[in-house]
Amino acid sequence: MLTTFIAFLGACLLIAASPGPSTVLIIRQSLRSRRAGMMTVLGNESGVFLWGVVAACGLTALLAASQLAYDAMRIVGAVVLIAFGVQTLRATRRGSAEGFATEPSAAPAEISGWRSYRSGLLLNLANPKAAVFAMSFLPQFVPAGMPELPTMIGLAAIWAVFEVGYYGLYVYFVGRMKAVLNRAAVRRRLEQVSGGVLLALGVKMAVDG
Repeated sequence: MLTTFIAFLGACLLIAASPGPSTVLIIRQSLRSRRAGMMTVLGNESGVFLWGVVAACGLTALLAASQLAYDAMRIVGAVVLIAFGVQTLRATRRGSAEGFATEPSAAPAEISGWRSYRSGLLLNLANPKAAVFAMSFLPQFVPAGMPELPTMIGLAAIWAVFEVGYYGLYVYFVGRMKAVLNRAAVRRRLEQVSGGVLLALGVKMAVDG
């Protein structure tokens, strides 16, 4: 039991360390503020947990079995990624207050927090690969003799909490480097890179059958 749990945490670490759209979005939002970064993390991990629950209920098997459903979700995910990428690049070109303000007022901060959470959640839920992966990943760590449904839901919760801690380090270190990263030229370049990466990932998802 303990060996399985340690192996599960090791697998969670490898998954989190693999760069992907969520990592790019979390870093991009962390450039805005720690609050925006952490809310994006919480949104992303809410998606991880939801996909885990769906996988535990066996519903992601339908997605894996239906090419039409998978392709439809893949296109939706691609549109979401491309939209995030274009939005980032447009904000960079405008040099808008939303993109580069260092001390937003209280009201915009609240809106930013909710929008950041929603962005992280939407990006995760719009990724069909995340759904199929959850279905293939979690059952491997269900100990023999344990009830599958509650165990997989519990593992999904642990997976999400683990990644909150892992990605929280990203948010922390970006915040620690704020003095350097908030320089206009550096900030603009990082925004351009993150926007370009999100756009490229969206195009790749769209053409990846």
